[in-house]
Amino acid sequence: MSDIAAELARVREAFDKPTLRLLDRKWAPFVLAVFKTSFSRDRRSVGCELLHTQVDAYLGDLRSSGIDAPEKTGRALCVQWMNDLWLYREIRDAADGSGEAPAEHYSLTSHALEALLLVDGLARDRALISESRLSTIVDTVRHRATEANPDREERVRRLDQQIHELTRERDRLAGGGDIESASNEQMHEGYANLIDLIAQLPSDFKRVEESVAAMHRQIINDFRGEERPISEVLDDYLAKTDALMSSTSEGRAFEGAFTLLRNDALMEELKADLETILLHPFALELSLNERRGFMSTVTLLRKGIDDVLTQRKGLTTTLREHIVNHDVVKDRELERVLRDVNRELATWMQTAGPRSTVTAELMPGTLEMEHLRERFYDPVAHKGPPALADVSDAAPAAPSLGDLRQQGGPLLHELRDALVAAFGAGETASVGVAFNGLDASLRRPVEILGVLQLYAQLEAPTGPLTLESFTTVRPDGSVRFFDVPRRMLTDNDTAALAAQDLGSQHD
Repeated sequence: MSDIAAELARVREAFDKPTLRLLDRKWAPFVLAVFKTSFSRDRRSVGCELLHTQVDAYLGDLRSSGIDAPEKTGRALCVQWMNDLWLYREIRDAADGSGEAPAEHYSLTSHALEALLLVDGLARDRALISESRLSTIVDTVRHRATEANPDREERVRRLDQQIHELTRERDRLAGGGDIESASNEQMHEGYANLIDLIAQLPSDFKRVEESVAAMHRQIINDFRGEERPISEVLDDYLAKTDALMSSTSEGRAFEGAFTLLRNDALMEELKADLETILLHPFALELSLNERRGFMSTVTLLRKGIDDVLTQRKGLTTTLREHIVNHDVVKDRELERVLRDVNRELATWMQTAGPRSTVTAELMPGTLEMEHLRERFYDPVAHKGPPALADVSDAAPAAPSLGDLRQQGGPLLHELRDALVAAFGAGETASVGVAFNGLDASLRRPVEILGVLQLYAQLEAPTGPLTLESFTTVRPDGSVRFFDVPRRMLTDNDTAALAAQDLGSQHD
C-alpha cells in the first residue's frame, strides 16, 4: 500500500471516531453550544429531564430569533447524542444525602470534552507558542533525560549543575540582589500555558472512567453469559486492571494524579502557588470566572480521581456480589437436570417423526389446598397487656367552659347584640370602630369571620370598597391587626341584623 493510501486509511479511521464525527456534523455548532452552556467544570452532570427541558428552551429561543435549529425535541436530540457517544447516561444517588430515590443524569463523554477543548483552543486569541510553553518543554525534557540516563557520572554532573545554579541565585538574593518581577505579558503567557494543560484534565479523567465502565459492562456480560468460569473472569479483570493503570496513557496519568493527591503537603503547596499567581497584577485583567476556575484546579484533580475511584468501586462491588451470591451447588443441579433433558431428548428423537410434538407446561401446576395455615398458636399472643399506671394525680386541671369557648368559633349571638347596641346608640362610625371598642373576649381573630358572616346576610353596599383595621386580641393576650372591608350599618341594616335568626350556637 502506498504512503498516501495508508495515510488516507489512518485519517478515515480518525474521522470515524466520535470526536471528529461531532465536529463534522451539520448541527455541530449547535450541539457544542448546548454542551458548553449546560455543562461546566463545576456542573459535570445534569438531570435527564432537566437537560431535555433546557434543550427545548434553547431550540425555542433560536427559532424565535430566526436562527436555523434542529426540528427534533430536546429528548430526541439527547437520545441521539447518547447513541453517538457524546452523552453518557447513568443513575446517581442524591448528592445531598437526603435519601431521595436515585435519578438519571447525563454527563459528557471524553469525545465531547475533547471536541469542546479543540473548539476552545481554536477560539482562543492568544497563541500558545510562547516562552512559557517552550520553557515547560525544555524543563520536562531535561528532567526526563536525567532520569533516563543510566550513567551515574552524567546524572551527578547534572545535579551538581542544578545545585550550583540554585546556590548562586540564592546567594545573590541573600546578598540584597534585585528581584526581577515577571511582566504582565510573561504572566499571561504562563497562565495560558497552564490553562491549556489544566483544560485537558477532564477529558483524561473521563477516558479512564469510560475504560473502567467498559470493563464493568464486559464483566457483567461474562457473568450473565455463564460461558466462562468465574476464576477466568476474575483473572481477566485483574489483568485488565493492571493494563489499564500501567500500559495506557490514561492509566498512567491517573496513577500520577493519584500519587499527587496522596501527598497532602504537595497539594497545599500547589494551592498556595495558585493563589500567589493570582496575586500578580496581571490577574486583574482576568474575569471572575477565569480566576475561580484557575483556583479550582486542586478541586478538579480530586473530583476527577473520585469519579474514577467510584467507577472502580462499582466494578469491585459487582464482582463481590456475584461471588457471594453465586451458588455452585445450584449450578451443578441445573446442569445435571439439563443433561438429563438432553439425554431423554436424544432417546425420543430416535423414534419421533419430523412433526412430533411434546406437550409441556411452562409453569408448574398449583396445589389443591383450601387453606394453608400461616400462623401457629402462641401463648404469648393471648396474654393480657400489663396494667396501666395510675397517673391521675399528675393530670392538669380540667379547662373551664369559658376557656373552651375561647378556643372555639365566633360567638355570633354576643357579637350581633354588641354591634346592634353600638349602632343603635349612634356612637360609632363603622363596624371596625365598633369592633375595636368591644370587650377583649369578643375581639378574637376568629370573630372577624363572624363579622363577615353577618355582612353576608345584609344587602351588599354600593360605592367603592375601602379597608379598615380591626384590632384583635388572642386568648393568650397577644394583639394582631387585620384589614377588613369597611362597612356602615344604616338603621335598616341594624334592624335587619337584630332580626336575623342565627339558630342555635354550638361552641
